[in-house]
Amino acid sequence: MISSPTGWLLTFAGIGVLLLWLGRLHGGRALVSIALLSLGLIAVLPVEQWAIRPLEERFPAPADLAKLNGIIVLGGAVDAALSVDRGQPSLNDAAERMTQAVVLARKFPEAKLVFTGGPIPTDPAGPREADAAKLFFTALGVDPAHMQFESESRTSWENAEFTQAIVHPAEGEVWLLVTSAMHMPRAIGTFRAAGLDLVAYPVGYKSYHGEIRRMSRFVERLQLLDEAAHEWVGLAYYRLRGRSSALFPAPNPAPPAAAPLHTSADPQPG
Repeated sequence: MISSPTGWLLTFAGIGVLLLWLGRLHGGRALVSIALLSLGLIAVLPVEQWAIRPLEERFPAPADLAKLNGIIVLGGAVDAALSVDRGQPSLNDAAERMTQAVVLARKFPEAKLVFTGGPIPTDPAGPREADAAKLFFTALGVDPAHMQFESESRTSWENAEFTQAIVHPAEGEVWLLVTSAMHMPRAIGTFRAAGLDLVAYPVGYKSYHGEIRRMSRFVERLQLLDEAAHEWVGLAYYRLRGRSSALFPAPNPAPPAAAPLHTSADPQPG
């Protein structure tokens, strides 16, 4: 609720209607007006895109990878209960985390594929996302010998903490972190705080790279605004709790280019 603009607006409207019913006309009208005006602005302006784009543009996807040693995939893209019940993977609207991981695993067959995702927080004894992920990756032909699963984490912080306990990249190795572009700043900051400095590989974009465009369905736009607000609040909360390396993590600076070596034919400084 605290990170949901839609929840706040509905609460304002509901309290406003109640106040009107109780005869508190001034307060009731004010709250209902705030809710209706806010919804009207969301309806005519690309508010959700303004909230999403800074998150999704923070970490560009690598243009080219000469080598890859490992891929860490965050949970959140599979319905664990439905997948286990039906015996086949069921994906949600974050499916690109899973599909792009398979693309990378096929392009770099020797890379280690690590999936991190446990039970949903409300059902700690229920099915694990890792079980559903194993079904998915196995069905699409990823070599089981190159897969590893962490099945206890329930939050982004636990994703990072529990994965750090089983993954130990050697110096010079390249490891990717695959998650939704909107979630990437918080995820990278969390993994850095846990001791893993990974290369961001954002997927599942919800905003356009060029001209800002509104989504067609109003309900979908409200949902995206709530998701963006959740990430912004999450960034602040994780930083306050010491679970992120920065308030708004950024890509690591590129190493400085090496100075050219002088040869005997080069003019020497006077």
